[in-house]
Amino acid sequence: MRKTFFPPLVLLLLGLPAWPQSVKAVLGSWEGESKCAVPDSPCHDEQVLYQIAGDKKNPWLVDMDGYKIVDGSPVFMGTLTCSYESKAGALSCTSSTKDKDDWEFHVFGDAMSGRLVLDGKTLYRRMALHRAQK
Repeated sequence: MRKTFFPPLVLLLLGLPAWPQSVKAVLGSWEGESKCAVPDSPCHDEQVLYQIAGDKKNPWLVDMDGYKIVDGSPVFMGTLTCSYESKAGALSCTSSTKDKDDWEFHVFGDAMSGRLVLDGKTLYRRMALHRAQK
């Protein structure tokens, strides 16, 4: 009698979470404003561009490259590694700096709002973004 691996394979594939597929909702370019929330700080209001791509090492994560727009040209600021929770439309990111920073974004179709909180308590920035035209 010939054994088949088809049923176990189907069960395995059905048991995999669909989350990596839902990451597609945030992939692409997002542009807008990043406004400072702390008066008299070294922070500056900026026009920004975020480019979000799937992480090459971990399909459960995305990489967000951040650029500020200076004289009409993008200037690279850094990369954040983010996780995306599709049910909440929430993108949660951290940087590789020594500072404790929490970047939180919420996606609403082609709009995204975000904030940067330092040390778990100080709201430092607010971002208002929209999906960039292709």
